Amino acid sequence: MKERKQFALFPRAGGMMTMAQPIAVTTSVRRAASIDEGLSEFSNQEMYRELLGRLGEDPSRDGLLATPGRVEKSMAFLTKGYREDSATILRGALFDEDYDEMVLVKDIEMFSLCEHHMLPFFGKVHVAYIPNGKVIGLSKIPRLVEVFSRRLQIQERLTRQIADAIQDAIEPQGVGVVIEARHLCMMMRGIEKQHSSTVTSAMVGCFRQKETRLEFLSLVRQPGAGSQ
Repeated sequence: MKERKQFALFPRAGGMMTMAQPIAVTTSVRRAASIDEGLSEFSNQEMYRELLGRLGEDPSRDGLLATPGRVEKSMAFLTKGYREDSATILRGALFDEDYDEMVLVKDIEMFSLCEHHMLPFFGKVHVAYIPNGKVIGLSKIPRLVEVFSRRLQIQERLTRQIADAIQDAIEPQGVGVVIEARHLCMMMRGIEKQHSSTVTSAMVGCFRQKETRLEFLSLVRQPGAGSQ
């Protein structure tokens, strides 16, 4: 791979400029930047139409005429989390409350897109925290899950982001998050294991203590309201 060295100038005390170390810019990086500039003049629908043609389809046939528009709307919905702010959502429903026992919202349905193959993964999210003077409006916890899941994701990062957002918003005694999910990138391609599932957890604060962790996991395993 060819490389071309570029140099950057950085200011230092007294207003003088100092030469930075050379930055190696690979041919592939320069080519990607050039492609990005070239594609900027095309709409999303035009690029989806081009992709259909490259897959071997006829974008002009009846069944595919409206597909680029449908895909554009679908992707806007599936990635709407990039245009939402978790902190703003939580700030709208924080309440002072003298309650210091575990709060658990479980079996939250979750749908996301794997960032590696852009295929869906889906499952359930269980979120618990122990307040420290403030509680969160219950409906905001599923909303928080939605904000982070409606992005290109990996399950591990999604789990941690949910926990960190709650920790940052109300500084509780602790937060626990468990996600159980099935990944189509493992089911319909690659290894093609239809019955595999992935479980991830994030434990913060007192949830790292064995007793609190066990209580949380025990409540997660119990049948929810309305279960037979």
